[in-house]
Amino acid sequence: MFHMYILKSEKNDKYYIGHTNDIHRRLEEHNSRHTKSTRAGIPWKIVFVEEYKTKHEAIIRENKIKSMKSKKFIKELINGVN
Repeated sequence: MFHMYILKSEKNDKYYIGHTNDIHRRLEEHNSRHTKSTRAGIPWKIVFVEEYKTKHEAIIRENKIKSMKSKKFIKELINGVN
């Protein structure tokens, strides 16, 4: 299984969108400074996850959400509006 996930920084109220095959390991990496792009937002928490059978499907969904370039869209997705 692969996951498309959204993290929220508890420090600066920003979101991070990614994909992985191990959501718990990936969150640990984000929160232990292994990921340069998320270091400034530690601590991160998982606020949304979708499961996919293939990595390709997870990447397509990740890119679709990123292409929206909208914090409002992300918040609505998390709250079940989209």
